[in-house]
Amino acid sequence: MIPFNKPYVSGQELNYIRQAVEHGWLSGNGRFSKACERFIEQRYGVGRALLTHSATAALEMMAILLDLQPGDEIIVPGFTFITTANSFSLHGAEIVFADSLPGHPNMDVKKVEELITPHTRAIVAVHYGGEVCDMPALERLCRERGIVLLEDAAMAIESSLDGRRAGTFGQMAAFSFHETKNIICGEGGVLLINADHWVKRAEIIREKGSNRAAFFRGECDKYTWVDKGSSFLPSELQAAYLLAQLEALEEIQAMRKAIWVRYHEGFKDLINKGYVHRPTILPGREINYHSYYLICQSLQERSRLIHFLRDQGIQAVFHYQSLDQSPYAAKFNAGRIIPLPHAARYSDCLLRLPFYNELSREEQDYVIASVHKFYAH
Repeated sequence: MIPFNKPYVSGQELNYIRQAVEHGWLSGNGRFSKACERFIEQRYGVGRALLTHSATAALEMMAILLDLQPGDEIIVPGFTFITTANSFSLHGAEIVFADSLPGHPNMDVKKVEELITPHTRAIVAVHYGGEVCDMPALERLCRERGIVLLEDAAMAIESSLDGRRAGTFGQMAAFSFHETKNIICGEGGVLLINADHWVKRAEIIREKGSNRAAFFRGECDKYTWVDKGSSFLPSELQAAYLLAQLEALEEIQAMRKAIWVRYHEGFKDLINKGYVHRPTILPGREINYHSYYLICQSLQERSRLIHFLRDQGIQAVFHYQSLDQSPYAAKFNAGRIIPLPHAARYSDCLLRLPFYNELSREEQDYVIASVHKFYAH
């Protein structure tokens, strides 16, 4: 079986984990955590990076920092992972779902604008597949309306729009280091803070609501409970693995680019014949080669293709089900359910192909040939 994903070891991960064990500090916020945060701050030009045990944790920290009040609304894409919405719902927000673009899974800014009310506190942009959303338009919209702009950039490390990196547009953003992402540590994430007034409180929230970080810097004589918070820190073992991955970032990106380009070339004929659609790279975008997907003509066709590929020993998967159609979403905005036809189409028709750093040319050629074989019949 050619799997959908396979975690990658770049070379120094086990060495760094051993060093962490020998150093005798395995809990969070040690030297490996700090090294990862410095790397991210310097490479992406963000004001502060705080490692978390997942991107979900980073999103939950954003929700706490917003001090959400009853009736506050958060606009998120319908076509996104559960935690884009759940992280804010968990802390009391009403979730409002925006449709995707007709030609891309990213959210449609025009549709977002139609959803804004006096209760809108924030908009959460998601960069699907590592392609940056229309952030300049969202920046203008949020600035004019006094709304907080956030980024769920879980898939978008190294992506950019007009030279600006994903994670630097919103007041806060999150990267994921889950094992299916470009840079991994099993489970992990980081909160990126681009507005100074969030930083001090974010440190407190991450440390269970205590001023422990300030205490260890010598800024107070004891630490105690001062705010809301939870246990959002990753361990030093995760950070050690992550540091090795970050140091190999350019090597990893080169491998992923080669795989993405080979897929893109391999499906030209199917695209030209109109059998499937493939990722559209919008103007000004530099993608990060996070994944490769095809858009089938229907749910039935995609289901047949998945089963056909499975019979060939290939694991291909669909992605999100549009959240507005989920059972839990019925709790939100019962009186203003808005159809999301484009998000529904991606839910039904989008197919993700095997994509991991060590995918060989032979394996990839076999995947490409198998998809061609399906459509030949």
